[in-house]
Amino acid sequence: MSAATRPQSGRTKLVAGNWKMHGSLESSDALVAALVAGAQGGAAMLLCPPYPYLKSVADRLAGSEIMLGAQDLSTRVGSGAFTGEVSGAMLADVGCRYVIVGHSERRTLFGESDAVVAEKFQAAQTAGLTPILCVGETLAEREADRTEEVVERQINAVLEAAGVAAFAKAVVAYEPVWAIGTGKTATPEQAQAVHAQIRRMIARQDATIASGLVILYGGSVKGANAAELFAMEDIDGGLVGGASLDAADFLRIHGAASSR
Repeated sequence: MSAATRPQSGRTKLVAGNWKMHGSLESSDALVAALVAGAQGGAAMLLCPPYPYLKSVADRLAGSEIMLGAQDLSTRVGSGAFTGEVSGAMLADVGCRYVIVGHSERRTLFGESDAVVAEKFQAAQTAGLTPILCVGETLAEREADRTEEVVERQINAVLEAAGVAAFAKAVVAYEPVWAIGTGKTATPEQAQAVHAQIRRMIARQDATIASGLVILYGGSVKGANAAELFAMEDIDGGLVGGASLDAADFLRIHGAASSR
């Protein structure tokens, strides 16, 4: 058995569904009902619906082990005259336990800098939420052999702002931008190489935190490729986009993580 595919440590396996700007009250209710009925335990499952559906999804999840998360939050802590913003405290108030920060779509479409992502990471933890810190390179950056440089820069921005101890209460998601929503997926070996790099970066400052850090892969994860990706030593589950909107496919992905 190769080092890359030997059984993983006791890290929690996690499959998170990022619904992005999709859905309606009717469709989200049907999706959650199917997931609650079909989830068989094993890996942790997390759903991150759009803001308007957080409360209705929370109500549907009551009594189940499926957790609720949000797709983003404000850098602002507390309340105030910040029209359109949603604070971490508000997300926690409706039952969120996790929140995604620094998703590539926030970075590329909405211009969020590494510094802003670090602020959001800290705001999440201030509210008692677990941030899912997204990092990853564009196609141009990969083709220029800059993947390691880009990921290191993105991780270091948070390390410098929050310190390594903050990663004991965080999740990292590696999502190559060129594989998000494109149908392209990093090979298991490509993904594993970056996941191992991330763990080494954290280990330079604290080996214990690095060993326990949950690192997800995100980038066109589907039921058909999940088992092969999750077999890698440093891949602890997935941050799933489009496939999380299909109950059968998402349950298949969850099953793949649960079997590790």
